[in-house]
Parts: sequence; C-alpha cells; structure tokens
Amino acid sequence: MIALDALVRLCPPPAEPPPAVDWPQAERALGTALPADYKQLVETYGDGIFDETIWLLVPDSAYDDCNLHTQTTERDEILADLWEYEDKPAGLQEAGAKVLPWAFEEGTGAFLYWLARPGQHPDDWSVLYNEGRGPLWEHHDMGCLAFLLAVLTGAAETEYFGYLYEVLKPTEHRFATADQTLG
Repeated sequence: MIALDALVRLCPPPAEPPPAVDWPQAERALGTALPADYKQLVETYGDGIFDETIWLLVPDSAYDDCNLHTQTTERDEILADLWEYEDKPAGLQEAGAKVLPWAFEEGTGAFLYWLARPGQHPDDWSVLYNEGRGPLWEHHDMGCLAFLLAVLTGAAETEYFGYLYEVLKPTEHRFATADQTLG
C-alpha cells in the first residue's frame, strides 16, 4: 500500500473512481490469479495513460487497446509466431513460464509483461519489458506498481523511458483516462 500511496501523491488518479472490476470473473477468463498491486492500480486509476507514455491495461475495458483480455490473446498469438523463429528470453526458457501483458508504451509497440513462473504466487511475479519492434527484453525484479513508480520518478534502472526526463521533462505527473484520451 505504501507504493500506491506514493504513486497517488506523485500522479493523482481520476476524480471519478473507475468502474468496479469483477476480479473472480476476470481471473477465470485469463486462467490465472492476478497480482494484488495490479488490482490496486486498476481500482485506483482504471484504464488510461501515465505521463502520455504508459497505458494501463484493465479487464473489460471498452477500448480493445486497453483491454487486458484482448491484449493477452493478441500478445499470445504474436509471441507464439515470433518464437517459432527467435529464441525466447532467458526467463521464459523454464518449462511452464509465461508472460502476461499489463501495460504498453505509447507509440512504440513495446509492452510491459509479468513474468509468471510455475508455482509462483502472482504477487511474486516480476516485470519484463519488450521493446516490441525488436528482440530485446529487459527484466526488472519487482512488481508492476513498484516498476511504474520507479519509471515515473526516474529511479528505474532501464534502457527505456529515459526520454520522459530528457524530452518530456514532466514538472508534474499526469494520468489521463482512456475515455479522456480515446473517447
């Protein structure tokens, strides 16, 4: 809860609470439980974009681009095709390991995934960043909320998202709902 409080102070959520999510139904549809920090993010912000850069996927979004179920199906198909010709990243070499998308980067084709290993509790899943239009994957040994907070504060040790500070140079952080941006 501390990371969520820090994120809310840094980047205020929408004044209007997002629609409630039927978590048991969402998890049944995905065939897996989801991390508690992700549920907190969705319940606080809903579908939308942080700093015009990171789109949060949510179950049953009215927008396919932001819909967790739609994007999971699409990413599974794309990655299955890709891995017929390219090697999987190291974390996915383990039998039964898989990725599930939880966010994507505006305009780049890059996705943020959870790395779900067999027998691992969802709260212990870590983050994988895939550049989208290339073979590079970057592993972050933290959950999605901690990673998002690290990116927005500039504390993330990543080859990506540097332009947030080099180009955008936000003086305050902003979250825009999918309805505000796409509707």
